[in-house]
Amino acid sequence: MGWLWAIIVGFVLGLIAKAVIPGKQHSPLWLTTICGILGAIVGNAVARALGVEATRGIDWSRHIFQIVAAIIIVAAVDALYMATLGKRKQQRARA
Repeated sequence: MGWLWAIIVGFVLGLIAKAVIPGKQHSPLWLTTICGILGAIVGNAVARALGVEATRGIDWSRHIFQIVAAIIIVAAVDALYMATLGKRKQQRARA
């Protein structure tokens, strides 16, 4: 059940990150979901390092760290994805 929640949270975080980043992102949905999962993991680690492990009620600070981490990771991975995709298109054009 933990993996299912990780995928759902990663999917939601990835979509929020894509919505916040200006411009169009070209990375596929599966890659965005993986980036969201990584954002959740990194955000939790940052929150734990800053002493925001568990609070009463909704953990807004932890969620903000997760969203910020997901935004950074989605932006970086999308740039790498487009750079790789662009190189493939150039190699196909030469052939």
